[in-house]
Amino acid sequence: MSKVYLSLGSNMGNRKAYLEEAVLAISQLKDTKLVAVSSVYETAAWGNTNQADFLNLCCLLETSLLPNILLEKTQAIENQLGRMRHVHWGPRTIDIDLLLYDDQTVNSKLLIIPHPYMCERAFVLKPLLDLEATLSLPNGDKLADYLDRLDTTDIHYHSDLSLPSSALKQ
Repeated sequence: MSKVYLSLGSNMGNRKAYLEEAVLAISQLKDTKLVAVSSVYETAAWGNTNQADFLNLCCLLETSLLPNILLEKTQAIENQLGRMRHVHWGPRTIDIDLLLYDDQTVNSKLLIIPHPYMCERAFVLKPLLDLEATLSLPNGDKLADYLDRLDTTDIHYHSDLSLPSSALKQ
């Protein structure tokens, strides 16, 4: 089983409900175990900033799915939850990004791992490091060092998710 970290965000509709539905759907993926979910943080939009604030979290999975198959599965979850891709970095019901997949690097037309903007986004690094404070990139760079260089003033603890106990499998 591979150790995989995902980032989830929502800034449309009932943001927390979209996150809960997405995490629950991820927990039900075949050959995948949801190990941990960070707290939820509210943050200003990044990139295209003229939109509503986001709720963000990260989760840790163990999976035997290959990276490209996991991407297909997470994009299917996005589609099921009404994700539309009209504007680059625009508003969305749910966004699921693959951040890290073991110590692998992937650089294909459809998928880049580690996520190419991860180290520039405090809203990704804060919940990610809540899951594992000593995480590093495959090249050994510590993610905490990147977070230390970023402005975190617009990242605010929001809540924890309400998930059925069966979502986090022991």
